[in-house]
Amino acid sequence: MNRRESDAGMEKQLREECLAYFRERPVFCRVLDGFREKYVSYGKFAGTVVMKNLSEEDREDLEGFLGRNYHGKKSVSISAKRFEQALLRSRFGEISGKELLELYFEETMESRKERKQKEEKKRQEMIDRAKKETLPGTLAAQWLEEMQSPEAGKDPEETWQMLLTGIGILNRLPADAQYLAVFAAQVTGNPHAFDEGTKGGRYLEQLIRWYLQKTEGIPEYERGASADHIFPLIEKQKHFWKAGILKDDVSNYALAVGIQAEKKDGCFHKGMDGFFKEGQPVQIPLSVIAGWESVCCPQNRALIVENPSVYAMLCGQWKESCALLCMNGQPRLSSLLLLDLFAKAKMEVWYAGDFDPEGLLIAQKLKQYYQGEFYYWHMTAADYEKSRSLEVISPRRLKILEKIVDEQLMETAEAIKVEKVAGYQENMWKVYLEDLMAADTVF
Repeated sequence: MNRRESDAGMEKQLREECLAYFRERPVFCRVLDGFREKYVSYGKFAGTVVMKNLSEEDREDLEGFLGRNYHGKKSVSISAKRFEQALLRSRFGEISGKELLELYFEETMESRKERKQKEEKKRQEMIDRAKKETLPGTLAAQWLEEMQSPEAGKDPEETWQMLLTGIGILNRLPADAQYLAVFAAQVTGNPHAFDEGTKGGRYLEQLIRWYLQKTEGIPEYERGASADHIFPLIEKQKHFWKAGILKDDVSNYALAVGIQAEKKDGCFHKGMDGFFKEGQPVQIPLSVIAGWESVCCPQNRALIVENPSVYAMLCGQWKESCALLCMNGQPRLSSLLLLDLFAKAKMEVWYAGDFDPEGLLIAQKLKQYYQGEFYYWHMTAADYEKSRSLEVISPRRLKILEKIVDEQLMETAEAIKVEKVAGYQENMWKVYLEDLMAADTVF
């Protein structure tokens, strides 16, 4: 064995003895853990560690190493300077405080600032690498130029994969009325990669918001910035739709009669034209509405009811005097997209809902949402008296009426507060029918 090998062997033995000494005495786990936290903050072996609730054995071990008397003390303060001085006096004097931390915790000691700088450097290297693999002038290239650092994963490889996923997403936007699962499979190979509530789902939402900022020309796509916020549960769906992605289609449809539509390719929708000529209602999927450019209907007027059974009765008497729609409770994205098309066509909308707290709130929100002429259809306090049922409204539900601020609905809301019973459209269907039959003179 040469001298170099001998020295290395002695150094290794010294480190093993040092590690054994401190690990055999539990109190030093707490001491060194405290100095590790200080190192992360200061970037050096510094600061003071306060030890509380010391046992007799803890005090003896500290006294033996630090050479101080801690008899009867329940807590002591140990400075980094005092600890390193004691370490220097011991047989482990060749080992510094920093080296002891690295030996004990089996990690390279770095300050929080140093770690952050290293992470940022790695991420910037990833961005530079990704730029070389991205076509100039694309949205993905612009995203990389604007990015401070990519979405962080658990390790560099995961971060790189998320970066590639982001590029894949932006290169495929806008999608062509594509279902979310299909879009996810194309980008990642996994149809569930962007499911609601997952990290991938949140990542996709973030990128869609960025995409809409750039393509819609909206300075900041945030809550309250558009009419979509009136229906917050639908707001996210509409963002996805604007990017060409359909989050839900099977249960997302609109019920209508009397509508004709022009598709984005400039052709009339033959199916809607057929139903119009037959005078029959139709259930229109979200994916179909997403492909429309414009709509039209008789008299440029639409009557909307909340209840499906009332809608069915009115459809049975439809005489091409207007369009008829059914919201069926809370509006779906499909129904709101129809309203957007109605507003674009400058159509007149009349809405009738149930006389309960939820029904009045839906009516108010629809009026706030619609960007055109909107009227309540038989929703006065007098109409409520005609529609009353025996169903008692709970105090919790009655509190919803505090959100009614539209002057045209406030008298109705007050009447419901007094009577505390709901009113339903089924009790009003004859009134609606009379209006429908005399539409030319009523509206």
